[in-house]
Amino acid sequence: MTDPGLKDIWVYLSASPLLGLTMTLVAYGLAYRLYLRTRSNPLANPVVTSVVMLIGVLVLTGTPYNDYFEGGQFVHFLLGPATVALAVPLYQQFTRLRQLWLPVTISLVCGVTIAAGSSIGLAWLLGGSTEIQMSLAPKSATAPVAMGISEKIGGLPSLTAVLVVITGITGAVLGTKLFEWIRVTDDTARGIAMGVAAHGIGTARAFQVSPQMGAFSGLAMALSAFATALLVPWLVDLMQFLVSQSSSS
Repeated sequence: MTDPGLKDIWVYLSASPLLGLTMTLVAYGLAYRLYLRTRSNPLANPVVTSVVMLIGVLVLTGTPYNDYFEGGQFVHFLLGPATVALAVPLYQQFTRLRQLWLPVTISLVCGVTIAAGSSIGLAWLLGGSTEIQMSLAPKSATAPVAMGISEKIGGLPSLTAVLVVITGITGAVLGTKLFEWIRVTDDTARGIAMGVAAHGIGTARAFQVSPQMGAFSGLAMALSAFATALLVPWLVDLMQFLVSQSSSS
């Protein structure tokens, strides 16, 4: 009887859902160690580097994404409890939140409207199809909400999911540096901006900066998802009406 080769061992391991879970945890662990070694450099964001590692492993081994996700879905499931857990630091900042309800509300409405309107407008100017425009519109909301909105307004939920991840990673990598460049130092304002623009990934980065920034980023992420569900369909109808009016004239 011959010893099994490396390929045979991999085929055996890839049949287990635990492989996807193990790969995810190991990749993030290594990515986080790299992040600490770079002194928390935003360019070494652990989400970015762990995604790159996982993609590399899947491509090199020829493992289908669906096979990997059988194990990765266990981490995906924890997104719900993790989102609910954001209520704890938010409760700790409740007194300050009561004082700022009006600025927070105005920021949310403006942020959601600008995020969706600029995405649709740029896609239209660059010749993007209506389907692409609708896929872009909810990209700044958290993934489950954004995918549901995209499906309702005629976009591609799968494309929207990719755009949501790219948006979150971009916000997490560039957000803190942008705040330094424009000299925004208040953690409340920075947290709200991060949560509205970069949802969960941005919120994770905000917690690394300060608990207050993370708490308000979590609040903004949750409320912007609600505001996006209300405002984006209306905004899409308005922009389509304006485009049809300009075309007919």
